[in-house]
Amino acid sequence: MLAGGNLAVMAKSATGGIQSTAAAVNTVPAIVQKLTPSVVGIIGEAADSGQDQGSGVSSSGSTGAPAGSYNLAHGTGVIIKADGWIITNAHVVDGILDPTVVTSSGKSYSIDQSYIDEASDIALVHIKATGLKPATLAPAGRVIQVGEKVVALGTPVSFSLRGSATEGIVSGLNRAVNASYKLIQTDAAINPGNSGGPLLNMKGEVIGINSMKYEAVGVENLGFSIPYDTVRYVIQQLFANGEVHRPGLGVELQEGWSAEIGLPSDDPLTVTSVDSPSAVKAGIKVGDKIYRLNNISVTSIVDVNEQLKKYKPGQTVTLWMQSGGDIVKRSLVLTLDDSGSDAEGDE
Repeated sequence: MLAGGNLAVMAKSATGGIQSTAAAVNTVPAIVQKLTPSVVGIIGEAADSGQDQGSGVSSSGSTGAPAGSYNLAHGTGVIIKADGWIITNAHVVDGILDPTVVTSSGKSYSIDQSYIDEASDIALVHIKATGLKPATLAPAGRVIQVGEKVVALGTPVSFSLRGSATEGIVSGLNRAVNASYKLIQTDAAINPGNSGGPLLNMKGEVIGINSMKYEAVGVENLGFSIPYDTVRYVIQQLFANGEVHRPGLGVELQEGWSAEIGLPSDDPLTVTSVDSPSAVKAGIKVGDKIYRLNNISVTSIVDVNEQLKKYKPGQTVTLWMQSGGDIVKRSLVLTLDDSGSDAEGDE
């Protein structure tokens, strides 16, 4: 177990934990004032001098110096525990060498522990600090609606702009965009450097961790955030295990054409490879079609990943499938999918 303890225990601590319900804040200025102390900038040498700006990690010359004078990159993070635990994106941590965390008060800290889950693009990092102000993650079951107002905080483009706020709405939900899990779409401006920062509702709760945006000629205000339920799923396991014990079906799947381009579809998933003894034992074969997982329709790989968040490796699920022309049910013991997590100890 990581230093700092299990997340469920954390939530009961005197600091309030990240599962406490925030008091209503209601106005953008009040949200900014309340949450800015909980947001940090993360800066260091760029791991890749050719860093893609669309990744959400800003890479540029040092502020106040000619562009290119220093090969720096930066992102954003959210404090979730008073003794130094911070959420950010996996690609922020991966994109910066020897990162330095800078708080809203201007204090600088080195990261002494980092735990990365690339599959979700979530990272949990620690700095040796006390008395920090943690943000509040939205409680389980919080309803997010398309059209509700949101605020994004972060460090866009230049590190001198840390603490910037943008306002917008939730533009869409359940978006499957180059990600393992469903994302929140927002028109609140999310620029390179905003990655890892919070998307906040009007109660001042973190409903998402800003992850990426589309950058192209003619494309504006198209940003995406990792929803709070996925964030909670990942960091609970990072606190408890140092990695995510993610279940898998033990097969490779191919989506139907409609699902791949985002059309409404009832097309099943096709098994293209059977990779685990448990899938072989269940009688699953290449070419089989999967329609339902525990009676929930699944038409995309993201659908499967979302459903598997409810389970642990070793548990059994039921698949409704077409095999050899017949509709059958298969009982499958979930495997351990150990891809995507990485941990580092004291630096």
